[in-house]
Amino acid sequence: MAEPTNDARLAVLIDADNASAQHLERLLVEIAKYGTATVRRAYGDWTSTQLSKWKPQLLEHSVQPIQQYAYTTGKNSTDSALIIDAMDLLHGGMVDGFCLVSSDSDFTRLAARIREQGLAAYGFGQRKTPKPFVAACTQFVYVENLGDTEAAPEPAASPAFTKDAGLDKLLSEAVESAAGDDGWAQLGTVGSNLSRLASDFDTRTWGYAKLKDLMEAHPSYEMTSRKAGEGRQSNAYVRKAPRRKSR
Repeated sequence: MAEPTNDARLAVLIDADNASAQHLERLLVEIAKYGTATVRRAYGDWTSTQLSKWKPQLLEHSVQPIQQYAYTTGKNSTDSALIIDAMDLLHGGMVDGFCLVSSDSDFTRLAARIREQGLAAYGFGQRKTPKPFVAACTQFVYVENLGDTEAAPEPAASPAFTKDAGLDKLLSEAVESAAGDDGWAQLGTVGSNLSRLASDFDTRTWGYAKLKDLMEAHPSYEMTSRKAGEGRQSNAYVRKAPRRKSR
C-alpha cells in the first residue's frame, strides 16, 4: 500500500454517538497529515439533546450531519447507516482511504474490509477502544494524544520505560528486523516496522513528538548519524545499547 500523501482523498465518517465533539478540530488537523478530507459526515440522532454539543462544531468544520433515528434501543441503527455509506463510497471509487471515528468494536469488520480492498483505514478513538478494532485499522490514533500542547503528557523518564514491557518488546522487534550486520538500524525503517507491528503505536503516548526523541531518551538504545552522500541529509540510526560489563 502506498504511503499517505496530501493528495489522498479521505472519507471521514464519525460515529457521533460514540465520539466527543471536543476533539473534532484537533482530529481534522491530525487527519490532514494523511490526506484531504473530501467527505465529512457525522452519524447520529440529531433530534436528541445528547448530541447538542456536536451541532456548532459540525457547522464550523463543514461536517455533514446524517440523521439516523433510534428506531430501537441502542445505537445499532447509527452504526448500520455509517457502514452502508462506507461500503457505497468504497465501491464508488471516490476516495483513497477512510477515517473511522469511533471507539466501538462494531466497526472492526468494516476496517478489515476496507483494507482488503487495498485502501487505508485510519481509526480514531479513546484508549478504551477494543483491541480487535484497533488491530483491524491501518493505523489507529488515540484521541487522548491529540490534546493541546499544554495538556500533553510529560515525557516518560527512564524508570517508566523499563517498566513498559510492551513497548520494550515492540521496539526490540522493530530494531532487530531492520538492523544490519553491525547492529545499527535506520530510524526511518524502524518507524515503518513499528507501524506494521502495532497500528496504535504513537510516540505521543509516552510524551514524545517524534520517534527520534523517544529513542534518544530510552536507556536501552543509542543513536548516531550517518551521511547519506554528497549534498544529502544525514540519516539517523539506532541500535541496542551495549551491555556494560560488571566489574
